[in-house]
Amino acid sequence: MSLVFDREGNRKYLTIAERTAFLEAAAGMPAEVRTFCMVLAYSGARLSEVLALAPQRIDRAAGLVVIESLKKRRRGLYRAIPMPSGVLAELNRVHEVFTARQHAEFGRARLWPWSRTTGWSRVKEAMASARIIGPQATPKGLRHGFAVAALQSGVPINFVRRWLGHSRLSTTEIYADAVGEEERAIAAKFWGTF
Repeated sequence: MSLVFDREGNRKYLTIAERTAFLEAAAGMPAEVRTFCMVLAYSGARLSEVLALAPQRIDRAAGLVVIESLKKRRRGLYRAIPMPSGVLAELNRVHEVFTARQHAEFGRARLWPWSRTTGWSRVKEAMASARIIGPQATPKGLRHGFAVAALQSGVPINFVRRWLGHSRLSTTEIYADAVGEEERAIAAKFWGTF
């Protein structure tokens, strides 16, 4: 089965415009929901991986969040994902992560002490507010959209593979099947021949 289309041929990833609308909708939600949605959108991490994020895994100096890969067969496998400074600043403003990192007890406490169901619900609320419907209106749709947008923006596939935590490059290559602006521009040149 395809990662980018469902059995009926519906797109399972968010477009750049949909991701922007999602983040704009999240901006009007409570601060902790906003930061959760921001980290999901900018990291491409799985819902459970973002829910497990603690202050000690946010590296301001390097501009990274360090995600534990929870889909692996063993614990303790981490990947570092670059984050925009604005996202890190917002995490600090809302969750005081840089202060919490200095205290062992607070540094290990999860930023969002929610269940997966609550996290899923918060994402669905933001999607509904952004008027995004369909199979892409999910946390997984954000992950897929992250991969597609990264590849379409020219990010080297080995970086995208590492950021997503894929074991095999072939898994990441599936996202290259999505039709983006570049492919539409090439097709438009062809259409001009008619």
